[in-house]
Amino acid sequence: MELKHERVLVTSALIYANGPVHIGHIVEYIQTDIFVRFLRLIGRDVIYICGDDTHGTPIEINAQRQGVGPEELIGKYYKEHTRDFKSFRISFDNFYSTNSPENKRLSDMIFSRLKEAGHIYQKEIELTYCEHCRRFLPDRYVKGKCPRCGADEQYGDVCEKCNSTYEPADLIEPYCTVCKSRPVKKASNHYFFRLSSFSERLREWITSNDNLQQEIKNFVLNWIKEGLKDWCISRDGPYFGFRVPGEENKYYYVWLDAPIGYIASTENYCKGRDCSAMDYWESDRASIIHFIGKDIIYFHFLFWPAMLMGSGLALPESIVVHGFLNVAGEKMSKSRGTFFTAEEFANAISPELLRFYYASSLGPKMEDINLDFWDFQDRINNELVANIANFAYRVLSFANTRLESRLKACTIRESPLCNEHAACVEGIRHAYDDLDFRAAVRLILRLSSAGNKHFQDNAPWRLINEDAGKTQEVVSLCANLVKDIAIALSPIMPDFCSKLAAQLGQEGLSWDDMGISLGECTIPRAEIILRRLGDADMARLGVKRGSLWQA
Repeated sequence: MELKHERVLVTSALIYANGPVHIGHIVEYIQTDIFVRFLRLIGRDVIYICGDDTHGTPIEINAQRQGVGPEELIGKYYKEHTRDFKSFRISFDNFYSTNSPENKRLSDMIFSRLKEAGHIYQKEIELTYCEHCRRFLPDRYVKGKCPRCGADEQYGDVCEKCNSTYEPADLIEPYCTVCKSRPVKKASNHYFFRLSSFSERLREWITSNDNLQQEIKNFVLNWIKEGLKDWCISRDGPYFGFRVPGEENKYYYVWLDAPIGYIASTENYCKGRDCSAMDYWESDRASIIHFIGKDIIYFHFLFWPAMLMGSGLALPESIVVHGFLNVAGEKMSKSRGTFFTAEEFANAISPELLRFYYASSLGPKMEDINLDFWDFQDRINNELVANIANFAYRVLSFANTRLESRLKACTIRESPLCNEHAACVEGIRHAYDDLDFRAAVRLILRLSSAGNKHFQDNAPWRLINEDAGKTQEVVSLCANLVKDIAIALSPIMPDFCSKLAAQLGQEGLSWDDMGISLGECTIPRAEIILRRLGDADMARLGVKRGSLWQA
């Protein structure tokens, strides 16, 4: 990815504060975190910003069902989300909330800028209204058939089948999700954002941006070609969100203030630091990168950039779109036993193992990935443990027991592994930069295999009886290779690689240390860091052979 600036701001989509983090959600945060850790590793000035998306009707409905207020509900999920992200080693620089004073102020500022520039207008429209509940029915209070593709049981804002967006009143055969009665149409005055007037600017931005995935560009350009509709950005109360300035019973639609939460979280991060949110968002001095799922393309490629254009703020340089997670080849399902929360997984198996597995499947395109638990077990055992972890332990434990833990100064650049090492290291860096993490994993495994072969071919357990100096040279070379593998794998498995580096007496390694000799040194005692996953380990997740998980 070609970035214009040394300073980089990276975001993951704000997670909705309406339920726990599950193993499908965590794909995006792992993907983003790997990229952010890589940028830090190569010395880029990067911050990773995120938070909880806390407004809207689903939270209202869920809070009512649980008999609590919306603030209490989002507070509960904020604690759970931060706990789960920490367990999966997601290294946010700031994780905040859209229900914050910063977000209220910024939402009002952007609304005011757009309104003053003539990008917002008011008009009276007919909306769905439930006479039984005595309220207007915003998006999640009404269901029906999608007006575009005819899919049943779709909410009143976006179709989960075709990704089209629309208004609640556009639904075919609508019904109230609370009382199930058929709503009527009722007039109400609302605020609209002139999205249609940004068509050409959006087309130019998308067409000229080489950092955007081509298949996504084609997708979005087709939407623009079909014609963009102006966007209703207000909702009638009662509604959990921010009140529109000067209005008694009108609130910002959640998709207006939600992405502004990126800026609010940046502002919160900058408090007490020598920076401001506008150093990133109101200047041409930073590269902004969003990571999102394919279900929110419309909002992030059309609504959000148009809002930024209209309010004089910086556009993202890239928006990276990933696919969904399937489990055992199908959509996650509680009834099928294929739904796992992040907490359930972390309580059973080390989250870093899932980071490795997801990384080995994630490429640069918008592709769905599949979690097959027997493939997961096989890759962990045969790639991570048998190849990388085993190579490291063989080398370092041999140095401990046969060489008194002493290594000699040597350099890979002057060794038989020189060409293979150089090719792999260059390829790994390019793969990370191109968001092709599965290619990075393959090259790291290739590098480890080369080290294993060099160690095995030279048989230091025999060589030591003939040439102690040569033996120390072979083992020292392999130990240096272990260091470089620890550097290369660290964006994916930070804890494992930190422990590996510690067994070499190293900490705080960066990409600049790649290929640099450890020098003459004495290393600490080696310990086994990773062990094979047995069927008993898998059973802690409720996964058993002969079940639907059987590959």
